[in-house]
Amino acid sequence: MQPFELFVGLRYTRAKRRNHFISFISLVSMLGIALGIAALITVMSVMNGFEREIRSRILGVAAHVQVLAIEGGLADWRKAAAEAKSNPQVLAAAPFVAAQGLLSSGSQVRGVIVRGVVPDLEDQVADIGSHMRGGRLADLQPGEFGIVLGTDLARALRVQLGERVTLIAPQGQVTPAGLMPRLKQFRVTGIFSVGHYEYDSGLALVRMEDAQALYRMGEAASGVRLKLANLYEAPRVARELAKSISADAYITDWTQQNANYFRAIQIEKRMMFIILTLIIAVAAFNLVSTLVMVVTDKLPDIAILRTLGASPAAIMKIFMVQGTLIGVIGTALGVFLGVVLSLNIDVVVPAIERAFDFQILSREVYYISELPSQLDWRDVWTVAGVALALAFLATLYPSWRAARVNPAEALRYE
Repeated sequence: MQPFELFVGLRYTRAKRRNHFISFISLVSMLGIALGIAALITVMSVMNGFEREIRSRILGVAAHVQVLAIEGGLADWRKAAAEAKSNPQVLAAAPFVAAQGLLSSGSQVRGVIVRGVVPDLEDQVADIGSHMRGGRLADLQPGEFGIVLGTDLARALRVQLGERVTLIAPQGQVTPAGLMPRLKQFRVTGIFSVGHYEYDSGLALVRMEDAQALYRMGEAASGVRLKLANLYEAPRVARELAKSISADAYITDWTQQNANYFRAIQIEKRMMFIILTLIIAVAAFNLVSTLVMVVTDKLPDIAILRTLGASPAAIMKIFMVQGTLIGVIGTALGVFLGVVLSLNIDVVVPAIERAFDFQILSREVYYISELPSQLDWRDVWTVAGVALALAFLATLYPSWRAARVNPAEALRYE
């Protein structure tokens, strides 16, 4: 058997109102809550997707942990790699040479980050080999001076596989004619695309031995790149390696190297949650005006219920049920729309782009050109809980006002 207050509150919600404007305001409040919740869930999912995509694309090229030479080069990099691999979290280690240079082809010149790698070892710590658009990373052979370019870099230089580019090292050599830059021609043996504009437009890979010869590093490497079993353990592993590695080196991990990216995403996610929660709050507090008008419209009914023995608390509960039910329906509808939109963002966004003939995310401006989405059910329940709480709070004042109605005053002019 239903409680008296719940029965009357549900009946008031279902009943056709004499004042159609009140019904319209109730519908607007419900839809406002639903749209606010749907927008918030979608935005939170997109922010989660951005964080996941940026992390995966950065870590597809960058290392989980790096052992870097403090000055000059890491002469005994093999020993440092062996000491690092003694840690149970370290799955693989690869030496590298890091340098800067200018690449030129014809009249085109671009500044690049040059990374000298050993292809077999590099494939164990990074995913570049699986993102090759042409050629193979294994085509980098010592002494052949091959080079692998990002797609945007190759496009900017207007070169294709098999063509030659000139790499200019900033460290010059002294000649009778003065300080001259070191130049070396490289043949393009591969082109990669990792989907991250910074790397696709500014990274060039060469064989480590060729980089050592060009930059006069001898047998030394700039450092050793490590891959971990659990990337979230990187800070702890870095601290452990700092104690166990005997080489004159310092240890960095991906959370330090790319801290600004992920910190910015977290701040944006937090601010978007606050801003869109305010939209839900505005819609929820429309319930205040709705219920105030309902109370005014139901004054005779309230007076009759009071004369039949209903207590002020019972009257208050009746209108709290009515307002809360509007909030629950709006929340349920918003959660449904938000979840559906978040799970189908990869279909909705391209359809909008085709319909209006524009691109939401340009590759030249953003790190990611597709709008990603990752639905987190914890975010969904948090948003739904906040919306229900706001809707419940919005019912308190009108319900309290209904409980204070004087039956005699309400029926005086009836």
